[in-house]
Amino acid sequence: MLKAVLTGLLALTIVGCAQVPEEKKDPRDPFQSLNRPLYDFNMDVLDAYILRPVAKGYVAVTPAPVRSSVVNFTTNIAAPTDAVNAALQGKPDHMAINVARFLVNSTVGIFGLFDVAKTLGLELKDEDFGQTLGVWGVGDGAYIMIPGMGPTTARNLTGDVVDNFVLPEIALTTPQTVLVFALRAVEARAALMSQEKLLNESLDPYTFLKDVYYQRQLYELFDGNPPMEEEPDDFDENFLENL
Repeated sequence: MLKAVLTGLLALTIVGCAQVPEEKKDPRDPFQSLNRPLYDFNMDVLDAYILRPVAKGYVAVTPAPVRSSVVNFTTNIAAPTDAVNAALQGKPDHMAINVARFLVNSTVGIFGLFDVAKTLGLELKDEDFGQTLGVWGVGDGAYIMIPGMGPTTARNLTGDVVDNFVLPEIALTTPQTVLVFALRAVEARAALMSQEKLLNESLDPYTFLKDVYYQRQLYELFDGNPPMEEEPDDFDENFLENL
């Protein structure tokens, strides 16, 4: 199976050298000739044969309260990183809320399994180093499609590296880090089940996903109040929230 996956990835990479039609060129996406086949590989191979079946099975056998606890736990682990980035962005109120959430949920919420902080009015303030760089004036950089992970930009990829290695979320062992990543990936994929039709019925799923991804970046960078811009056709806010 692994050999077949690697062979398919190599073939798609070679195909990616083909020229992008003029009408589909995008200055945000200088590596589109490689990104498109990598998108196809993610969707037609990794998602179709691995991630989607696993997510469907997970939804089928996991009770909703357990799924909610998984989300709460993985979100709580990220709270220290959220707090540090809020401080770096000059948002002391967000920093204080994230610190309070971590303390409350790690104790009363039983290691973050229950979001007690939310019932106290302490809403999550999701901050990452990609957003921090954006606040500091760093541009998005090139749009990049990563095998097995999906869309990102040069700025956000840098931010992910800092968040995961320079500003570690918590003192986790490597197996624990892998487990948390896997839980997040499966839950995120499960949350997108209801939005599959919207993506599949778009004229160009690759472009649609890219436009929604950039909308999401603005949404997060401006804390849910981005500058008014024209949204992509068939834009759905629930899709953005679950991406």
